[in-house]
Amino acid sequence: MRFDSFLSGRGGGCKGFGRGTDIQNALTLPAMLPHRELLPDPLPPEPLEVVARWLAEAWAARTQPNANSLVLATSTRDGRPSARVVLCKDIVPQPGYVVFYTNYLSSKGQQLADNPRAAAVMHWDALHRQVRIEGEIVAAPAADSDAYFASRAWQSRVGAWASEQSEPVASRAALLEAVTAAAKRFRVPAPGSPGAEDDVRADIPRPPHWGGYRLWADVVELWVEGEARIHDRALWKRSLTALPGGSFKPGPWSATRLQP
Repeated sequence: MRFDSFLSGRGGGCKGFGRGTDIQNALTLPAMLPHRELLPDPLPPEPLEVVARWLAEAWAARTQPNANSLVLATSTRDGRPSARVVLCKDIVPQPGYVVFYTNYLSSKGQQLADNPRAAAVMHWDALHRQVRIEGEIVAAPAADSDAYFASRAWQSRVGAWASEQSEPVASRAALLEAVTAAAKRFRVPAPGSPGAEDDVRADIPRPPHWGGYRLWADVVELWVEGEARIHDRALWKRSLTALPGGSFKPGPWSATRLQP
């Protein structure tokens, strides 16, 4: 259905909105204050330093519950893409990668094993900013994954053992049975049951199928919303040379501004 048909109600769309309706209508958020931010000029040599600062400012602004939400796009060997939201757990401007954690046997884990490149988007609508990142994927060091897993709530650690992420499950009851079985294995209450308080002391190690990834950036785009859709955009690119042990030697960034 065309959007103008939707607004006018043709074809079962949203009746009551016609051509000429002001853009600040019931389909949009209330009007915000005018936004005047521009990207630095000259462009900074390290774009991920800007990304890290933007993330810190998004947390401080408290305009969305998960400021570190990151849309991660992967694809199969034959180019079938898929995307989902994960949480960015670290941005390391030097040497230049982003960290997230997940189940290695999930559909995204399988795609990353087959095609170890990914694209990511972070969008802070209320701050009028967006980041796009593309690059190579490698597993994070086991010690990093162990440390992060140990910092998680014990209930989430139980869940990581119980869930065969992305695999079919017969019912919600069957999933909860798996959670209960995992809890019994580690001698803790089943999450959500009586006695399952946050202060339960539990020794629950990281499962081998769960851990971190590093998205080594070789493309970064920064976007700032502009008046009249004249947005401010810039693109950084660099080369990555693979090193033994799952790391890269990055080349220097080259930057250029883009039309909106």
